[in-house]
Amino acid sequence: MLTAVAEISDEDFERPSGCVGWLVRDLVCHLVIDAQDVLITLVTPAETEPTVDAVTYWNLVEPPTGEDPLDALVPRLAAAYGEPRWLKFHLDDVGSAAGRAAELAEPAVRVSTRDEVLTVGDYLSAYVLEWTLHHLDLIAHLPSAAEPPAETLVAARASLEKIGGAVFPASFSDKDALLIGTGRRAPTDAEKAALGDFAAKLPLVLG
Repeated sequence: MLTAVAEISDEDFERPSGCVGWLVRDLVCHLVIDAQDVLITLVTPAETEPTVDAVTYWNLVEPPTGEDPLDALVPRLAAAYGEPRWLKFHLDDVGSAAGRAAELAEPAVRVSTRDEVLTVGDYLSAYVLEWTLHHLDLIAHLPSAAEPPAETLVAARASLEKIGGAVFPASFSDKDALLIGTGRRAPTDAEKAALGDFAAKLPLVLG
C-alpha cells in the first residue's frame, strides 16, 4: 500500500477513488488516520478477555450516506496538506511506523479499540481486510497502478467469506469477490446467478 501511494503522480491525486465522494488524496488522508489508529491500538493493552476476533470485529452496516461528520472532515484535512508530497510523506512516516510496530507486537497480547478487546493477531488480520479493500479503492481509476499482493487478496477474501457466512463461487477472482462482495462493483447477471442465495446478503458493508 505504501509503495502504491508513493508511485501515484500528483495529477492522479485529484482523480476519484473507489470510495464514493472521495478523491485519491482524500483516501490517502484516511489511510494516515488508519495508520495512526493502528499505532494507538498496539500500545493500548487490555487485561480482560477478548470480546471480538478478526471476524466479529466487523459490524455489517448500511451503505454510507455521506452524512458522517468524519467522512466530511477527511476531504478538508486532505486539502489542508496542499501538495501531494506532504500527504505521501506523512503516510510513509506513520504507515512505516505502524508496520514496524505490527512486526514487533506479540500476536497473543490483548489490546483495546472501539470499546472492544481482541488479540493483536486478530486486530492485524482485520486490518488486512481493511487495507486490501482500500488498496483496491486507491487504484479504482488508475489502471496502471500496482494491485494488492496476491496473498493479501486471498486472505481478505477468506475474511469476507467468514463475515458473510458463505463462500463466493470458485469462478470469481479474489479481486472480483471483494469488489462485488462489498458493493464496489455490481455483479453481472451471470455472476449474480452464480452467487445464488448469497446474492441476497450483498453488499457486505463493513463498519
